[in-house]
Amino acid sequence: MEMSEEVLIDSSWVKVAGYYSIWDTHSVNPYRVDGRSYRDSLKLKLTDLPRQRYAKMPLVTTPITSGFAFRGYRWHYGMDLDLETGDSVKSAFDGVVRINAWDGGGYGNYILVRHYNGLETIYGHLSKSLVKVGTFVKAGQLIGYGGSTGRSTGSHLHYEVRYQGNPINPALMYNFPEYKLRKDSFTITSQLFNYYSRALQHRGSSSHGQPSRARQVVTHKVRSGDTLSEVAERYGVRVSTLKKLNPGVKTLQPGRKLRVK
Repeated sequence: MEMSEEVLIDSSWVKVAGYYSIWDTHSVNPYRVDGRSYRDSLKLKLTDLPRQRYAKMPLVTTPITSGFAFRGYRWHYGMDLDLETGDSVKSAFDGVVRINAWDGGGYGNYILVRHYNGLETIYGHLSKSLVKVGTFVKAGQLIGYGGSTGRSTGSHLHYEVRYQGNPINPALMYNFPEYKLRKDSFTITSQLFNYYSRALQHRGSSSHGQPSRARQVVTHKVRSGDTLSEVAERYGVRVSTLKKLNPGVKTLQPGRKLRVK
């Protein structure tokens, strides 16, 4: 669907239909372009200082808990970064929010932001999102709070980088341990998506098997001033549930882990 609306970006009105050629507020990948088919390389600017377009890390710290690779019986298309529920999640670059939605079997509460350079970033498993579809956000702007919603076994940020719907290994763009971009530019080539063949082969060989049932355990690290009622409200559970899962707990001590699911 083409849109005729315009958005105000850096004091200039930009026509959405022209700037964002495909604008879909529901589908993560409406483009249907196989990255392996790219014939030419394309160099993207990640920062553009003369135009005051910067890059920011999505979290205050970025410890990796799961990478861009096979995980269990399927490919994991992003980078999992450790956080505590309620931690601030920020936009990596300037852009416009294309999706703000709920995916119970995957991302949970998630936001997708479309950026100037053609990249899109996804922020998954949020406890709360703060920006609506169509909102222009700046790099480093608070867009939500981390959590463990959707298909998740503990609080973390599922962070994806995509180009025309094709997931890119974020570790090729970021040095997460050193908390920075590897370069101020990034080159898109077909080789970036060679993992598709392995992912599809693995999915085909695993199509007859089903994962075994597993119990989801979610914990919360108590902070100073936390109360049982506040923690219960944050995770959408009852105080009685917290007491049942944590027998003997009467007062919350900072630093202690409290089971919430």
